[in-house]
Amino acid sequence: MLAIWSVSIISMLRVICGVRHEVVGEHNIPAENGIVLCKHQSAWETFALQLFFPAQVWVLKRELLWIPIFGWGLKVGGAIAIDRKGGKKALMQVIKQGTERLQRGLWVVIFPEGTRSLPGSKGKYSVGGAMLAARSGYPVVPVAHNAGEFWSSKSFTIRPGTVKVIIGPVLLTEGLKAGEINESSEQWIEEQMAVITNIDHPLEGLKVQKAQG
Repeated sequence: MLAIWSVSIISMLRVICGVRHEVVGEHNIPAENGIVLCKHQSAWETFALQLFFPAQVWVLKRELLWIPIFGWGLKVGGAIAIDRKGGKKALMQVIKQGTERLQRGLWVVIFPEGTRSLPGSKGKYSVGGAMLAARSGYPVVPVAHNAGEFWSSKSFTIRPGTVKVIIGPVLLTEGLKAGEINESSEQWIEEQMAVITNIDHPLEGLKVQKAQG
């Protein structure tokens, strides 16, 4: 249901608002599932990731489950709804429920910054997603995009343009510590952000930099 809803939203944004997208790196998505660590700038990516990755669940703040229809769909879909103020309890929930979802063959999508950041800035990268990867052994796929330039968290205005999305190479996590995973993912994502927020041409031919680690 959520996938259909997401396709509809992205289609309406393209037709009504003129918001399109270009993607490089789709070939980096492995056949087996894993953990997506994605830049968080807008509501756009919460819908768009449904187009790029197979069956998935999100780690999100529990308040989103209270939204009529959309929230109910999240709950039915197995979203991992946490209390952001829950500290260690919330972290353990992400690890326990995230591992269970991964073992069921689902992708787990996490926005490590927690809340949306403005274009050109970044929030603190929480270690929760990296900890899940370190404990479960599942790989990480980092994702960078500049959706906030067209649908900002600080504005009700949606302006036309092309969102640039880069899906990074798989980061194998077995044997790595959570801090190493988090640092490598953050470095890769922010390096890509520095590129896509400064280019005016399509992503054709753009070389995707490899994640470190």
